Amino acid sequence: MVTLWPRRGAAVDETRWLVVDVETSGLDAARDRLLAIAAIAVHVDWPARRLALHVADSFEIVVRQEVRSPRANILLHGIGVQRQQQGVPVAEALRAFAQFAGASPLLAFHAAFDRALIGRHARAALGAPLANRWLDIEHLCGVTHPELRARSLDEWLGRFHIQCAARHQAICDTLAECELLLRIWPRVAAECASWRDVERLAARHRWVQRA
Repeated sequence: MVTLWPRRGAAVDETRWLVVDVETSGLDAARDRLLAIAAIAVHVDWPARRLALHVADSFEIVVRQEVRSPRANILLHGIGVQRQQQGVPVAEALRAFAQFAGASPLLAFHAAFDRALIGRHARAALGAPLANRWLDIEHLCGVTHPELRARSLDEWLGRFHIQCAARHQAICDTLAECELLLRIWPRVAAECASWRDVERLAARHRWVQRA
């Protein structure tokens, strides 16, 4: 059963984080359709302050579409008409993602968009959004590296010389975001000893002066 948004004090798997990316039919989180979800796990060894990428612990699914995306949209994300028509029904796809996610926190670059898209479709298909906690990787980038004047994912990837195999394809973007998280981890680990500390650190982005 899919539960509601996390209750205060709800259990969080602090040692397994999921970096998440979605592909959609457009950029309107309130109207556009969810086309695909990808996620890759990073495992946290808190005593050793180590973060490790676990590509084998990953998830990727294409959601079945009754109405195909516009041509320009397909050219952007590469999910063609046939793949859209042969995708997994949305309720089944979201149940599978919820089972994969478990109690892991979900991290994404500009996470509000991913959270809104997944939440809206989960409410419609399952009756409730997912219970996992969310955190914005961009907020962590901003507070740990305020000297780097960057905002978009492409800008941050460029600052750290990270190559993305195929931008706007969910699993490739997710892998690039994992690499970005690994690059900023030393400064995160220097200030944090728990998931709650990471949430507090990310919340400080509101007070960071950005150009």
